[in-house]
This record gives sequence, structure tokens and C-alpha cells, in this order.
Amino acid sequence: MPALDNNAVIATFLLYLALMLGIGVWAYRSTKSSSGYFLGGRTLGPWPAALSAGASDMSGWLLLGLPGLAFTSGLESLWLAGGLLLGTWLNWLLVARRLRAYTYAADDALTIPEFFANRFGDPRHILQAVAAFFVLLFFLFYTSSGLVAAGKLFETVFGLDYALAVIIGTLFVVSYTLFGGFLAVSWTDLVQGLLMAAALLLVPVIAINADGGFGPLVSTLHERNPELLTLWRDNTGETLSLIAIVSLAAWGLGYFGQPHILARFAGIRSGADVPAARRIAVSWTALSMGGAVLVGLAGAAWIQTNAGGELADAETIFMVLVNALFHPVIAGVLLAAILAAIMSTADSQLLVSSSALAEDFYRKLLRPGASQWEIVAVGRLAVVLLAVIALLLAFDPDSTVLGLVSYAWAGFGAAFGPVLVLSLYWRRMNWAGTLAGVIVGGVTIVVWKQLSGGLFELYEIVPGVIFATCAIVVASLLTAAPTPAVRSGFDRFRAELTTTPTGERASTVS
Repeated sequence: MPALDNNAVIATFLLYLALMLGIGVWAYRSTKSSSGYFLGGRTLGPWPAALSAGASDMSGWLLLGLPGLAFTSGLESLWLAGGLLLGTWLNWLLVARRLRAYTYAADDALTIPEFFANRFGDPRHILQAVAAFFVLLFFLFYTSSGLVAAGKLFETVFGLDYALAVIIGTLFVVSYTLFGGFLAVSWTDLVQGLLMAAALLLVPVIAINADGGFGPLVSTLHERNPELLTLWRDNTGETLSLIAIVSLAAWGLGYFGQPHILARFAGIRSGADVPAARRIAVSWTALSMGGAVLVGLAGAAWIQTNAGGELADAETIFMVLVNALFHPVIAGVLLAAILAAIMSTADSQLLVSSSALAEDFYRKLLRPGASQWEIVAVGRLAVVLLAVIALLLAFDPDSTVLGLVSYAWAGFGAAFGPVLVLSLYWRRMNWAGTLAGVIVGGVTIVVWKQLSGGLFELYEIVPGVIFATCAIVVASLLTAAPTPAVRSGFDRFRAELTTTPTGERASTVS
């Protein structure tokens, strides 16, 4: 695909970036404390909370990785999309309201590691430090996936050298994350989420029309490879194994442990806003992922008809269609949607990682008496430091967006998912069980990823979640019961959920 050497596209990108930076400056003027920087003062309404959670979740893989999977694998990709949609709904249903209430009740915890520490008691800060370590480890890979996507975008659209393209993308993301913190990230995510959804609805409609309609699309796909049109076989005609299907659908398990998504739950204005936010989030996810799959399928038919059936990098199919089918001004807007997807996730990941360094390491272990200004300053410095490390990891042009995301997604899902869900529902869970769950879940992902063949082809999140859950239950039952203070805190939290409509004292927060 040739670079788009067009002033209209460049102007569109610059206007979009100026808008995002403007939001960052506004949020900078509104951010006065660490609570404001890391959670926005818990003031998010349903729309920014829902779309910020969705946009920060999906990242560049929604417009690059998932269309690329649909392009090469066809309807098999629906297993992954269906698992993610179910996971989105369950996460909002089972976790959002309880986490909003309990993070506030647990001494106004600003991060997931801090919540674990406050929930179970962590006088020596061992649990908080271990949890923060896994946050930093897996987010480096996750953030790198966004920078790889940015590199592919700028390399393909403007013909830039890959390394230079990654550096430019990193500077864009860091700039407004550095200034505005959580408010900048959340409100830019609202804009970016709407832009992503619009792009994923418009592009497949135009592409299907270019293919001659839905009937000719199906015929062309059948001509290209009939296996693209079945849920039960891969693109070589082999029957999908149970391991393959479970591995794709199990992506939904990851939602319960993603710190950048969970931060939106903690930052929502009131528990009463959760049902509306859930409906918005699930609708957005269904439309966006359905559109992404259609982009891949329509793109496969278009390439078959117009480009001899060959495409060097399947993850660029969205950009190929936009370049071929749209006027440069519209193309600029649609390509900005890719940048929106990349930025909306990378900024969230950098912010959560910086909060882990500033709150969970610096304030708890190094400077317990640090001022609010000092913590925010350290958080901003951490954004730059972490971005540089992620940038170095992203310099490999052979990295795939989906591959990097799958590893980090599994890491968070296993290390934090079982611990978080049980911490909100199980009264007998204790400090030892929490620590065991985080360590076993995280280590399982790292070890399982190095193995191959047979059962080890199963997506590592499945054994990670199973082993972590077992570790939590066994360690909790074999060690001393939670202290009276921990149990009474859980009982008070549960009582508030059942006796108030919001599940937390919203008036004292916002």
C-alpha cells in the first residue's frame, strides 16, 4: 500500500491531535491531587465511564489485530469476539458496582494493588509491591503493542521509517497523559471511542458495497477459501479442536483483571450509574467487534478481486480499504480512528503503570509522607520512564499487535482476575490467599508461554485462572482466618450494597 502523500490527510491528523491535546490541557488545570490524577476524583458519568472502559480495553488491535484475524481465519474469529463480548457484560455486571463501592470503602484506594493491601491488611506492603510488580511487567508488553500499532499506522500511511513512526506515536500518547492524567485519558477516550465505533460501522458498509453487496461478498470469500465461512474449521480445513475454541473464547476471562478497565469502575461517579454504563459499554463492544470482523471479511473479498488475493501484512487491511475506497479527507478521519484506538489504550496503561510506581512503590515504600504534589510529579515522571522502556520493546518491526496483547491480557487476567472477583464476594479470603493467587496466576502465564505442544497449545489464561483460583482457596483455608477488622470491613461493605441504591457514599466523593 503506498503512503498517503496528501495534505488533507495530514491536516486531519493534526486537527485531531490538537483536539486531544486541548482536552489534556483542560484536564491539567482540573487536576490538583493524586486522587484527581489517578482516578479523576471519582466523577465519571455513564457515557465517559463506559466508552473510556471500552476504548482503553480494545486498543489498536480492534482496528488492526481483529480485522487481521478475520482476514486470515474468517468466521473462526467470532469465537474470540463472542468471548470478549460475554466477558465485557459479566465484568460490568459482577464487578463494576462492587469495586466502585469497595475501593472507596477501603480507605479510598486509588490502585488495584492498594485496594488489595487495604482490603486484607498489608502492614509490610509485600502484597502491594508484588501486585504492582506484575502491573508493571505485563503493562510494558501491553503498551508496546500500542506503540507497534502506531508504528504500523505511520509507516503505512505516511511512508515513515518504522522506528521514527514508533517514536512519533509515543510522543503523542505521552504528551496528554503527562498533562491531564485520568480526566484527560477518560474524556479523550469518550471522543476516541465514538470515532472508533463510527469507523468500524462505516468502513465495512462501504467495503461490502464495493464488493457488490452481501451476496457477491459471500461468493468471493467462498472462491478465495470456503473455510473462511465456517465456525467449526480453520482456514486449512482442519476441524477446530476443543483447545482451539476454548483458547479463543477464553479471552473473555481476561476482563476481570485488567487494571486500566477496573480503574474506570473505581472512578465512576456513583453505583447508580453502573446499569446505564453497562448497557452503553456492551452495545459499543458488540457494534465495534462486529464491525471489525466485517472489515476483515470484506477486506479479504476486496483483496481477492482487486489485488490478486495477496496482502503482505493482514493487520493493515483496515488501512488498505480506507486508502482505496475513501476521499482523502474522509480517509484522514478514519485513519485517525486507528490512532484513537492506540492512544486510548496506551495512555490508560501508562497512567495505571505510573500510579503503581507513584502510589504502590514510592509513597508506600520510599516516601510515606510525600505530599500530593510530589506524588503527582512522580507519577508524571513515571509516565515518561515507562514510555521509554515500552518504546524500546516496540522497536522490533516483526512484532504483531495481537501477539503482544494476548500475552499481557492473559497476564492480568490470571494474576488479578480471580483475586479481584473473590475479594468482592468471599468473606473467608485472606492476605495469604491473595498473595498466593497473584503470584501463581502471574507465574503460570510466564511459564506456560514458554511451553509448546499438546495441552500447552491452550491459551495460557485458562490454566492461569484455574491455578490462581485454586491457590487462593487452598492458601486461604490453610492459613489463619481473616482478622476481625478485615471481616468487619467486608461485612460493612456488603451491608452498604444491600441497603443503599448506590453502594457507596457518593456525596462525599464527588
